[in-house]
Amino acid sequence: MSSTWGDIPVWAYDSAQALMQALKIVDPVTYAHCCRVGEMSRKLARDSGLNEYEQKLAEFAGLFHDIGKMGVSQSIIAKPGKLDEAELAVMKSHPILSEEIVQPLAAHKFFSEILPGIRGHHERVDGTGYPDKKRGDDIPLLARIILVVDTYDAMSQTRAYRKGLPNEVVYGELKRCSGTQFDSQLVTTFLQAHPTWEDQPVDQDTLHHLIKKVA
Repeated sequence: MSSTWGDIPVWAYDSAQALMQALKIVDPVTYAHCCRVGEMSRKLARDSGLNEYEQKLAEFAGLFHDIGKMGVSQSIIAKPGKLDEAELAVMKSHPILSEEIVQPLAAHKFFSEILPGIRGHHERVDGTGYPDKKRGDDIPLLARIILVVDTYDAMSQTRAYRKGLPNEVVYGELKRCSGTQFDSQLVTTFLQAHPTWEDQPVDQDTLHHLIKKVA
């Protein structure tokens, strides 16, 4: 597959399907979350003015951002209460584990370009995120995109340990943390665009749709 701006290897979808099928077996909740984040990352990239190739980078990076949670115990991932310091340290390793899982595919430029977005999706614009404590524009754009939609999805979905929050509450939290945790321009774009996404037709060519169709 190619576009005006870059090439996506013909084997990319098969590789993504294999990785995501493994995640689905180990952790179906995280699998579903990653599918949603991949789709929303593509849409936020599109509505932020990124070109088609960059939208695909955002989609793949969003899809793989939490795949490293396969290396984190389910007792930590699904713990109903607050994590202790040791558990939190293990949980915070997942962006690096995600990067390491995708790394073997990075011999192709497309996959090498999604690695910074995967690794950096918990960095904060104020520099207090992890794992590298990057700040502002030093955080890769893909990572900043993923963080916004990842946070939205995490807060809006019902989990075993808490009920999902309504959109108005999640929107308010995104606004409150705009400029500290989140890229303020991306928050503005997300808040304007997100209410329209449900009414848009399903893109049959999106990676998450193709994977869910054959999984």
